[in-house]
Amino acid sequence: MAIVYEMLLNYPIPEVRQVLRWQDVALYNFSIGLGQDPMDEKQLDFLYEPRLKVMPSMPVVLASPGFWSRNPDTGIVWQQILHGEQGLILHKPLPTEGEVIGRSRITGLVDRGEGKGALMYSEREIVDAKTGEVLATSTSTSFMRGNGGFGGPSGPVKKPHPEPERAPDVTLDLATRPEQALVYRLNADLNPLHIDPAVAKQAGFPQPILHGLCTFGTVCHGLLRSLCDYDTARFGRMDLRFSSPVFPGETIRTEIWKEEGGAAFRARVVERDKVVVSNGLFRYA
Repeated sequence: MAIVYEMLLNYPIPEVRQVLRWQDVALYNFSIGLGQDPMDEKQLDFLYEPRLKVMPSMPVVLASPGFWSRNPDTGIVWQQILHGEQGLILHKPLPTEGEVIGRSRITGLVDRGEGKGALMYSEREIVDAKTGEVLATSTSTSFMRGNGGFGGPSGPVKKPHPEPERAPDVTLDLATRPEQALVYRLNADLNPLHIDPAVAKQAGFPQPILHGLCTFGTVCHGLLRSLCDYDTARFGRMDLRFSSPVFPGETIRTEIWKEEGGAAFRARVVERDKVVVSNGLFRYA
């Protein structure tokens, strides 16, 4: 079944409710690398329940509808989907306990032509189930390599945030753990690409790769540490483009340029000098 433009644009992605426990918060924070120095008091704030804080990137894993694009009636060739871009806006401080609702929708489809793939833009609002307040908005761009030529519009295409040509103002290296993907998947992303060596080899990788959203969280940690001194209330918005996968155990170097209204950033793995995140935009108080 090929993509039917109007049908996919209005596809009924299931609403999801999730009960959030402090243990979920601590697991998420640990899974993106917090706590590697157990004597770092500021990192312990994200792991120790009496004073627990939520890393601002956590909404990307909350109340997720799962891999709905595998449903045959979407027309999507799900085996050829790539997670191209990720964004997040934080509207309210995130609770460490409570119930949240995830409401997802497709916001745009771009047909790049036969054999050239297509872009799918989507967003998920994370809502406090008790108050009805929107806590966060998560946005993503998926590159559907197997779905070009369905007769959809050729735009508009989201423009990437420009990267400065000068040397970065701030750099920060954060190591990932060799087993980090095994922990991160417990947040609900059970794609075997991140745990099964055989599946990784079938996909063309020498070993399982780190989840893109784990890289997102690690870079968020770098930005929060470098620019906000771990003050989560200062986080506003974060957008980036995924350029290449990270292998668990590699070191992620976040390169930051201060600019009016916030910062631009990118990230690379130190061991291979490979850019893994590009065209980053960060807004903070």
